[in-house]
Amino acid sequence: MIRTSLLLAALTGSLLAADNRLGPLKDLDGYFPFNPPNSLSQWDQRREEVRQRILVSQGLWPMPTKTDLKVVRHGRIEGDGYAVEKVYFQSAPGFFVTGNLWMPKSVKGKIPCVLFAHGHWQDARLSLNDEDKVRAEIAIGAERFEQGGRSIFQSLCVQLARMGCAVWQWDMLSDSDSIQIPREVVHRFATQRPEMNTLENWGLYSPQAEAHLQSIMGLQTWNAIRGLDFVLSLPEVDPKRIAITGASGGGTQTMLLAAIDDRIALSFPCVMVSTSMQGGCTCENASLLRIGTGNVEFAALFAPKPQGMNSANDWTREMATKGFPELQSLYALHGAKDKVMLLRGEHFLHNYNAVTRSAFYSFLNTHFKLGQKNPVIERDHVPLSREQLSVWDKDHPAPKAADPDFERQLLSYFTHDSQSRLQNSDESVLRAGVQTVLGRRYEEAGEGSWLLNQKEDKGDHLLMTGLLRNDTHNEECRMLWLYPKSWKGRVVIWLEDQGQNGFDAAKAKPLLDQGIAVGLPTLLMQERPLNERTATVKSPREFAGYTHGYNHSLFAKRVHDVLSVLNFVRQGKVKGMGAASWVGLLAQGEQTGPIATAVRALAPEAIDAAAIHTHGFRFSALLDWRHPSFTAGGAKYNDLPGMLALAKGRPLHLKGEGKDNTEDPVVWLAKAKP
Repeated sequence: MIRTSLLLAALTGSLLAADNRLGPLKDLDGYFPFNPPNSLSQWDQRREEVRQRILVSQGLWPMPTKTDLKVVRHGRIEGDGYAVEKVYFQSAPGFFVTGNLWMPKSVKGKIPCVLFAHGHWQDARLSLNDEDKVRAEIAIGAERFEQGGRSIFQSLCVQLARMGCAVWQWDMLSDSDSIQIPREVVHRFATQRPEMNTLENWGLYSPQAEAHLQSIMGLQTWNAIRGLDFVLSLPEVDPKRIAITGASGGGTQTMLLAAIDDRIALSFPCVMVSTSMQGGCTCENASLLRIGTGNVEFAALFAPKPQGMNSANDWTREMATKGFPELQSLYALHGAKDKVMLLRGEHFLHNYNAVTRSAFYSFLNTHFKLGQKNPVIERDHVPLSREQLSVWDKDHPAPKAADPDFERQLLSYFTHDSQSRLQNSDESVLRAGVQTVLGRRYEEAGEGSWLLNQKEDKGDHLLMTGLLRNDTHNEECRMLWLYPKSWKGRVVIWLEDQGQNGFDAAKAKPLLDQGIAVGLPTLLMQERPLNERTATVKSPREFAGYTHGYNHSLFAKRVHDVLSVLNFVRQGKVKGMGAASWVGLLAQGEQTGPIATAVRALAPEAIDAAAIHTHGFRFSALLDWRHPSFTAGGAKYNDLPGMLALAKGRPLHLKGEGKDNTEDPVVWLAKAKP
């Protein structure tokens, strides 16, 4: 028996300090630069990757079933140059989206439409500012009128209707007439709810919800998509002139919808496009969303279509020098540099004030050819009351408010709908979803090098320890190699739950006797106790999206280690060994069995045979989002069986899934046909 822990001691410390995964976790207050591509072909590929990441993170890959909206319009009011109606519809069965539809008083022909996402102004659509606040805004030049200035939301809608546009202004979840999920859940969630953390009928923010990519942000993105469906069903609306705008959280919604839905023709996200803070609310974060990307790149996805934005004395204050020049470069690459604009407003606080609104009107007027004189300046109006705009009344009763059973039922509906959609989708949809969840394709494994630390002659084989460095991704993995002197070009990558610590090399004898080399990596942080909870970003709120929205899971990072080893073996990167002609994979541990399953799903053609014991593992069975095997989205794509299916037909010795193969897995691999 050969114990290897002493041989590994020299490889700890400074050598592993180069692994960038050992540094602090990234969070929403990090730095998120956008690096413009060198060519449009390069950008086309990157654009699709980021769009897919957004869709997956929002639970929209594949897209849910679009059920009948069951639109209700009522309570028309006519004002000076505009008309407004109360509207509600169901984005999913029983899930109500509420808002107001503003129109020109007289509609002639097809008219443009603006979707207006309001962001974090509580009860934005229905609330009115008091007189003192409005006067203070007027005093600093942020507003112009004592009446119209009482509601920035009504002001924008009225002005656009007077300019000949339709406007759909809807409620964020928990605001105004959107009452089914309470504000404490939507915006203020802080502590895990034991009653919602269950294997069935779970609630938002639970490990189950995260494993199925169900989030407040995803629900709001879905509501935005269904709102676009609604306005495009209106006979008056010109489908070629659809715009979206919003500030703060509404700016986040604007960026995302514009990025993923090609039906949007003009976008104007306010005080949110930034290389700095990415959005602090639970409704602006989702697991997987900003890993390797950020808000400026989200805005970039809209190029080369017209897009405006502004800066203020907030996290956007450096946009003119960090972010916007890069956006201009991308637009210039498309030959459309004049289609992106930044309104400098660092002397204002976080806003969608009259100055910014005027910039939006003028931008819209130019690109939608509305025939107004630029710059477009608002006219005053008399704001409507809460009662005049609220959609619920005795003839249109509101649904039950803050109903936890509804929350559970809604997530159950989306879970079953997703399963049905996947069942009827091409395998490419499943594969793309799994690749995004795991964060790396085999083709992206990267280039690297091998650093030999120690070599011992063991008679019929060499024992080598060293370091595989992935130079592309700045990652490192300690390795133990058992290299038979009569090597036949075959390699087995052997995974243990605690890496090389205490590994008994005698167990590999059947492989060595057949001239098969064995490579045993110590995956990231395998030196820790087996089930020690994983690290999270510094936040008092128990929301996985704050960590997993910016960082790969530990499970995914360990998968990346195995991909690196596999790639290096296939390319002959290990000194003293040529490129392997045949590669096997062995993983019998409770943690490494699922890891090997994931690797095999990502690289089915690169693994000639695998012996895996899954121990019946399911991502959906984890009730702690800090478990070392927790992976956001892990259950979304048919869980572990979905990953197994992606390598269907490849030689596999499988245990833990019923009808176990009873042959010794090491002997089975030793006998596997080259």
